[in-house]
Amino acid sequence: MLAFVMFMSVFVLGGCSNLTVLDPKGPVAEQQANLILFSIGLMLFIVVVVFVLFTLILVKYRERKSGPDYEPPDIEGSTFLEIIWTVIPIIILIALAIPTVKTIYALEEPPEATAHKEPVVIHATSVDWKWVFSYPEEDIETVNYIHIPEDRPILFKLASADSMGSFWIPSLGGQEYTMAGMMTELYLQADEPGEYRGRNSNFTGEGFADQVFTVTAETEEDYAEWVEEAQEAPELTQEKYNELMLKGHADEMTFSSTHLEWVNHAMDAEYATKVRNGLPLDEDNSHGSHEDHEDSEDEDHDSHKGHGDHDDHSKSEDKDTHSESH
Repeated sequence: MLAFVMFMSVFVLGGCSNLTVLDPKGPVAEQQANLILFSIGLMLFIVVVVFVLFTLILVKYRERKSGPDYEPPDIEGSTFLEIIWTVIPIIILIALAIPTVKTIYALEEPPEATAHKEPVVIHATSVDWKWVFSYPEEDIETVNYIHIPEDRPILFKLASADSMGSFWIPSLGGQEYTMAGMMTELYLQADEPGEYRGRNSNFTGEGFADQVFTVTAETEEDYAEWVEEAQEAPELTQEKYNELMLKGHADEMTFSSTHLEWVNHAMDAEYATKVRNGLPLDEDNSHGSHEDHEDSEDEDHDSHKGHGDHDDHSKSEDKDTHSESH
């Protein structure tokens, strides 16, 4: 049994190099891969220890031909053993928790090696079933693909135009959810040029399987050239963007402006719903203006009423003064 467990461990770990998540291409993915391998190694060690003890118990306390009148000794229990099998799981949990918590907090910040560099900010918006990427500083918007410079932190600001999705580039790091009406952030980085695949890893309907995008990591010079070329693309109009809000897939597209000029899905969770249902996009603003107008009218009415009360009070005072004079 022990030999079989050790053989299977070598066999499983020997095939890990074919898994994308265990073949990291950036510091974030590398930290996560190291945490996964540490957890697997610790659990395999525990499995081996358990199987060894299990085998010893079977051999040492197996049934023997001691006669029909043999009765095993009465053992009430062992406080020492009970303490051991209570403390060991606590130690295991601590051993797993410490590196996990440290890694989670480390990934909330840019990678330490490149923390001194200004990150590239990309707003990633999931839509059923496509990805829209906005570069606010470069004034570029792309659909279903992005370009990033190597050896530089990338700050993804994630939101959703409709259902909750999951932004995932396995070669560069773990997934992060995208949700309408709120924003989540994720730091990633590519250590070498290459082309990587990203996708939505959260089920959002029949078309989610093809909700994928391409990530091209390149040198700073090549990235700067791509930015200049992309800035010559046609501008993104609101009408064109509204077409992207409709459910369905889309080809790769490039625009020289972003939708952040008129909508931020982290602040407006109903924009795509209004577009799909043909509702006016300024309904909330109009409603708010109408309420403000009503509030203003109420204030004027109260002010006029107060002015009338003041006049009545003045008339009463004049009448009292006239009576006293008389």
